Amino acid sequence: MANKIIMALGAAGTILAASEAAAWSQETHHRIVVDAVNYMQQNSSTTEYNRLASAATAAGYTIDQFAQVLGQGAYDVDDFEDTYLCGATTGSCQVAPVWGAGASIVKYTSYWHFQNHTQGGDAHGNDLGGYNYDKLTVWGAIDNMAGAWLYGDYLDDGKGGLKAWWWRDSSKYNSYDITEANYRHEGTSSRSMYEDFEDAPFQPIDNLGQYWYEQFLSQPTAQTLGFVLHTTDLLQPHHTWTTSDLNHSGWESWVNDYYYSENLNDFNKVRDALSDFTALADGTTDIRPLLTEGGAFSYSNGGIVLSSESHVDRVQVGEQTIPHAIAMVVHILNHAAKRF
Repeated sequence: MANKIIMALGAAGTILAASEAAAWSQETHHRIVVDAVNYMQQNSSTTEYNRLASAATAAGYTIDQFAQVLGQGAYDVDDFEDTYLCGATTGSCQVAPVWGAGASIVKYTSYWHFQNHTQGGDAHGNDLGGYNYDKLTVWGAIDNMAGAWLYGDYLDDGKGGLKAWWWRDSSKYNSYDITEANYRHEGTSSRSMYEDFEDAPFQPIDNLGQYWYEQFLSQPTAQTLGFVLHTTDLLQPHHTWTTSDLNHSGWESWVNDYYYSENLNDFNKVRDALSDFTALADGTTDIRPLLTEGGAFSYSNGGIVLSSESHVDRVQVGEQTIPHAIAMVVHILNHAAKRF
């Protein structure tokens, strides 16, 4: 870990020139969801499209409007202001690093958007953990910059909890008792796990998806269901190999640029991809096994984009991961359509 942090200090200039990325680009998230609804419409005999369309009508939407609302929900998760980290010496709590707009860490909420397939279980009891700088097996300058910049910084846990030097604390949002608790589920956590960024075990993205799906089940809305669908990050290999760097932003920009011209959303490939997932049983409320299957696919099939900027390599991975992302959304929507 120390070596990673030392390396970061010499790389700051490179990092500050990096382009923005946090997951699939927000527009790609939107496109994936809209394409999933369009696929269901074109294949109504093998999907739950008719139920979905009925739910849209009952809510006062056309199906196209409904798809747009779902897509916007998936888009919006990257904009959440639900995660504050506080300075180790100042106690000042912020939603993003001052250099975030010029790097791949736009907001700290992005640290909940990983599922590390290079590691086993985590400190919470999850089979697969999320982002944990100390546990990374692949990393780059942006990860290192965060590890150096945020060294000793702690997760905002409200007044009277963790504190900086001389008991300083300017809590702005109790991320530990709200955000982290929402994503904890049946696992265990303690404030001490989040007292130092460099070894904090952030919850994995499948737990984020599960929380919002439970919110949807208790009160079905298109927006909360859209939040669930941000979990297509699991088909972005950087989110399962787990790094904020290694061509992270370049790959995501490339996918957005070539999404249509390279026909990455080929519905024939979506049809094939559907069979790579285990459909959710009608009686289940836990969608995490399906989400983890998506993560396992990108981890097994997409690692080349961490080291290669070749257009050919990117096409090969995009032709696999985007159809699987759309297929994963179709499976979730098939299940959700029965709950409206």
